[in-house]
Amino acid sequence: MSAQDVLAELRAMRAADLPTHGGRTLAYVYDSGLDGVDELAASAYALASSANALDPTAFPSLLRMENEVAGAAAALLGGDGETAGTVTSGGTESCLLAVLAAREARPEIGEPSMVLPETAHAAFHKAAHLFGVRAVEVPVDPSTFRADPAAMAAAIDETTVLVVASAPSYAHGVLDPIAPIAAAAAARGVRMHVDACVGGWVLPYLRRAGHPVPEFGFGVAGVTSVSVDLHKYAYCPKGVSVLLHRSAELRRPQYFASARWPGYTMLNTTMQSTRSGGPLAAAWAVLRHVGDDGYLGLAERAGAATAEIAAGIEEVDGLRLVAKPDSTLLAVSTSDGAAFDLFTVADEMRARGWYVQPQFARGPSPVNLHLTITAANRGHETEFLADLRASVDEARARGPVRVDEDVLESVRALDPDALTSEQFAGLLDAAGMGAGSTPPERMAEVNTLLAAAPEPLRERLLLEFLGLLYRHGTNG
Repeated sequence: MSAQDVLAELRAMRAADLPTHGGRTLAYVYDSGLDGVDELAASAYALASSANALDPTAFPSLLRMENEVAGAAAALLGGDGETAGTVTSGGTESCLLAVLAAREARPEIGEPSMVLPETAHAAFHKAAHLFGVRAVEVPVDPSTFRADPAAMAAAIDETTVLVVASAPSYAHGVLDPIAPIAAAAAARGVRMHVDACVGGWVLPYLRRAGHPVPEFGFGVAGVTSVSVDLHKYAYCPKGVSVLLHRSAELRRPQYFASARWPGYTMLNTTMQSTRSGGPLAAAWAVLRHVGDDGYLGLAERAGAATAEIAAGIEEVDGLRLVAKPDSTLLAVSTSDGAAFDLFTVADEMRARGWYVQPQFARGPSPVNLHLTITAANRGHETEFLADLRASVDEARARGPVRVDEDVLESVRALDPDALTSEQFAGLLDAAGMGAGSTPPERMAEVNTLLAAAPEPLRERLLLEFLGLLYRHGTNG
């Protein structure tokens, strides 16, 4: 195929994706709304895509860019000349490395654990699974959804190698009380990681713009590491995060070296070996182009849009905010007595060209819709709120989602460890998906089924579905 034909086919395929610009996809993507940023990033990406960060001595340009990107993140988050950073592929890898470093720093602890609020990102559960570090979940305040410092402190014991808090939590957009949690960790000689993957590049600018944002980075005594994603509110292309440690000594245990084979001595700063220079160069270019004043303006736009949308949601009959937001993330649920289904509201918003992300109930957190507000949402608040009101009205008119009670009971009775392919195929049929792997346009019934499933079963069902999606040759 010619290059032109290949690109034409790619453009045709991309037309079926959620929009990544214009502020209509309120999860997964971050849009600055600035002209020329995408083109700059793509050009920088292309210039460095073939360079390999596996060996910084072979590609000194990548070494310089990584040091400068990490240095910019450190300066923003209260670091100093001793702060040591690493550029990673994303927030999950940054969190994994924070856990790995904490475990490796305490080899004398045979069965290590980490203390985290129940609202911590699932990346920490992935780290627990991969690295054999037991996750000790601590309940949060059921009204504010912030971590409870006293409960977090009480959960620290002689096996604890890391304490985790969020700035903010993804599910509710609230900041945990970092200072008292960090003080408790320091008092026990335990590392303290702040997951600022979402907020690290926007909250400092919101504070500068006059928002009441408490200190959460290295300005807080006891904080030993912070993660921040540049592909979120730094508006860089996907695949760039930074993990910062208070010192190079604290960073050292995350590194890996092996001379136990006849090839080159493997030296890794991250989970990866080969790393394309493309994402790093794109991020470096965007940071230099947008600049400090530019990010302040983008944060002001995102903050203003968040405030206007939050106020408008509270005026929609039947809706409420799950928690008072501290950042640019909102969780929207139904108010008491509301007679409509939120999963249907999500479907109706999708039909109107908006993607809002359904979140299942867990603990004190009810079923809700997640909204990530970016600078590109500024100026479109009225349109969004009008469509949200119309979606609620339509959901109310449609009534509750009806799923056959026998199907619900059969779902609840399934054993995730013994689930057969025949049982899974039967569930697909019940969800109206047959043997195919394409989700229906309306997902309310499917989400209702998933909501009825216990968490281990929901995980297994979605993993089975994922396996269906990734089949060779399904699209010819």
